[in-house]
Amino acid sequence: MGIIPISYIFVLPEERQIQMDIQLDSQHLNIIGNCPDVLPEWAELNFCQCPHCPLSVTTRTHCPLAANLVNIIKHLDILCSYHQIRVKVIMKNRTITQDTTIQKGISSLMGLVIATSGCPHTTFFKPMARFHLPLADEEETIGRAASIYLLKQYFLKNEGKPADFDLKGLVEIYDNMHTVNTTIAKRLRAASKTDSAVNAIILLDVFTYVLPFSIEAYLQEIKYLFDINNFST
Repeated sequence: MGIIPISYIFVLPEERQIQMDIQLDSQHLNIIGNCPDVLPEWAELNFCQCPHCPLSVTTRTHCPLAANLVNIIKHLDILCSYHQIRVKVIMKNRTITQDTTIQKGISSLMGLVIATSGCPHTTFFKPMARFHLPLADEEETIGRAASIYLLKQYFLKNEGKPADFDLKGLVEIYDNMHTVNTTIAKRLRAASKTDSAVNAIILLDVFTYVLPFSIEAYLQEIKYLFDINNFST
């Protein structure tokens, strides 16, 4: 089994560093070795369980998404969300560094962890995790989400299965994620001492809330990039 390593290094005030090492199974894109042996009460499946969760307490004791956020809360719930830090993300082929707020740094890390956590509602995001773009802005994320979704439809069509090129399914995916993020925020409020983790999930949720209303407008804004005249010699 191949491993995809991604390291987030948070350089805090006074140059203190906290490093979070993420490992993904390269075949199934599941996060591995990220859950502590002892999990807190707020990670139990029936603690603020999502109303559309397909998992059952008869077969699962803990929410896979919440369980994979435990280490983030343990190590990074130390500063208020607006504190300025430096975030360095080390991947196989590149290193990205940005001066930003702790909430934005945690939000980027959470996006990666949530996508690969094993939550049934986040499966769509695994290919985006494989091509992880740390600290992406709203336009970059919309472009990547639409591209990944349409690429999936291409493969479905080639397999003779129904394909959706109108992005209706993408809107449904983000509607479901809005519910997930809202419920996870309740868990994090119970788990956190500062506001950084809660605000990090809120940053992610702003996008899930906005996308269903903005996807068509955004695609029209970038349509010029694909104008055939732009490629003429």
